[in-house]
Amino acid sequence: MTQDEKYMKEAMKQARKAADIGDVPIGAVIVYENKIIARAYNQRNKRKTTLAHAELLAIEKASKKMGDWRLEGCTMYVTLEPCQMCAGAIVQARMDRVVIGAMNPKAGCGGSVLNILQMEQFNHQTEVEREILGEECGEMMSQFFRKLRKKKKITVDETK
Repeated sequence: MTQDEKYMKEAMKQARKAADIGDVPIGAVIVYENKIIARAYNQRNKRKTTLAHAELLAIEKASKKMGDWRLEGCTMYVTLEPCQMCAGAIVQARMDRVVIGAMNPKAGCGGSVLNILQMEQFNHQTEVEREILGEECGEMMSQFFRKLRKKKKITVDETK
């Protein structure tokens, strides 16, 4: 198992926590000098805010741990390709590297729809590794949404 796979598995543990509370299963960990300094999972539904994405929560924790908003020397492992908001925050935090599990062809901004992480027009670009344990991360998402659709169908059927 590679270092990237090891840390992606840790991000996947976080994603499962999100699924357990009924949120989209996205998890993130931030590593500095081969040590996890922050872990987070999606909590949009729980906190009732658009801003509670795993990546943003992890960045906030890592910044507190590092005592700085700059997260130079850090790598983020995230189970799903970041959206535009999270990709922008990663660039703003000066993160050195992002390792992505599953790609998100509908909303991803780490190479699918856009590549905010590596735009030459910005003053900082992030190294990106894609599809590390991508099938496993993608299957976790698929299972979650299958279960959600089934639950919604049961609820609709009960109201008839």
